[in-house]
Amino acid sequence: MDEQLRWMDATEQADLVRSGQVSAAELLAEARDRIREINPAVNAVIAELDGNSPVTGSPDGGAAADDLPFPGVPFLVKDLALEIAGTPFSEGSRWLAGNVSQHDQELASRFRRAGLAIIGKTNTCEFGLSPHCEPLLQGATRNPWDLSRSTSGSSGGSAAAVAAGIVPMAHGNDFGGSLRYPAAWCGLFALKPTRGRVPMGPEYGDVVGGLAAEFALTRTVRDAAALLDAVAGPARGDPYWAPPQQRPYVAETATPPGRLRIAATATPNSGQSVHPDYLRTFDATVELLGSLGHDVEEAHPEPLDQAGHRAIRAVYAAAAAWIEGYWTRRLGRGPDPGELEPHTEVLFGRGRKVSAGDYLQGVEELQRFSRRVAGFFRVYDLWLTPTVGWPPLPLGTLTPTAEDPVRGEREAGRFLMFDGEYANITGDPAVSVPLGTDSAGLPVGMSFLAGFGAEATLFRLAAQLEQARPWAGRHPLVPV
Repeated sequence: MDEQLRWMDATEQADLVRSGQVSAAELLAEARDRIREINPAVNAVIAELDGNSPVTGSPDGGAAADDLPFPGVPFLVKDLALEIAGTPFSEGSRWLAGNVSQHDQELASRFRRAGLAIIGKTNTCEFGLSPHCEPLLQGATRNPWDLSRSTSGSSGGSAAAVAAGIVPMAHGNDFGGSLRYPAAWCGLFALKPTRGRVPMGPEYGDVVGGLAAEFALTRTVRDAAALLDAVAGPARGDPYWAPPQQRPYVAETATPPGRLRIAATATPNSGQSVHPDYLRTFDATVELLGSLGHDVEEAHPEPLDQAGHRAIRAVYAAAAAWIEGYWTRRLGRGPDPGELEPHTEVLFGRGRKVSAGDYLQGVEELQRFSRRVAGFFRVYDLWLTPTVGWPPLPLGTLTPTAEDPVRGEREAGRFLMFDGEYANITGDPAVSVPLGTDSAGLPVGMSFLAGFGAEATLFRLAAQLEQARPWAGRHPLVPV
């Protein structure tokens, strides 16, 4: 296993292929070696794929490398929502075991057209409905920084694969923080894009009123920017269109952000206790932002009121009902006894009690809330909080049992305390940036939420922070 290649970001690997120093076939072989040697420790990759791309799939593909952003760079896709024809697709559920996709999602096609070699699928919790990555179907994914701890989720398999050096970046999706939470616990950069920035078709127009978003976890800011340049833009028939970008996002990473007005808070939303190391990193981030010339003050958007909390409960319950109905129609049968995990059974039960009117009223209430948050971003450019408020929990803490099926919901309050779902409710873009470590050497992420369509601001600031406090050189010691 080439240790130097292992820790290169996707941009550097692509440069090696374009210059002829490394072939796409060599990148592919090295990535397969890393899966074989590293994955047994972390259980991030649950299926290997052929890795075909415009470069690796054709004998004269090397000539096309100059025209592709990521020629032959190995890449992994989360086993949730993003389908690839002819590949296993279980969404972490025993109910779907043995299911095979019959079509490519538009985003999968765009990943391939960017030159990426999709070499496997990554683990996820059942239907992405919990903030962990410990499904009964595939077993727990382990955090590369401490194999006894959780990655969070639901994009935990992708986060672990990137953090462990199996691939330089991997696909994930975000329905309430599922890109940003595992990024925070695994020491990665993650962008949840603006609603409509990345397509979800042809299978989905949106997911539950636009709460979900597709993108990736990366080791560097420039990789995220270049990948978004490669895959962004509406597909024909999409229900939402994000405001057009003014220029390539890669160019934004080389552009100073100017003097930003940043609201900041480390006060939990429900009175939880924030870990002292996370408060220390938050304070250090505020100090760093000030030293870089930004104006930072204590402020936060208007919190969700009782009507808002009722709305989010109704919308999430409707999401569970949609998942159950969707897969029942697609498979031609409902789940047999024992095929669902206890928490999923509870969520499906809640979903059956929500009416169409409840759902639509919930959507309208969340749209009203979104307009109020939009007013906040007329005053501030960004809102800073810790991404989560506590270090990675021990494996098993967040998983349900038959006797206590909602244990994970209760325990999640120990670290989910900073309104990560605001980005999903509003459709606004957000990032988690790995800006510190705790006293045990585990990563600590800071979250920045921006106004609708303002990825450029996030990329400018994140690149500035990355230069001031580099993180890509910090690697976990994964046993192989």
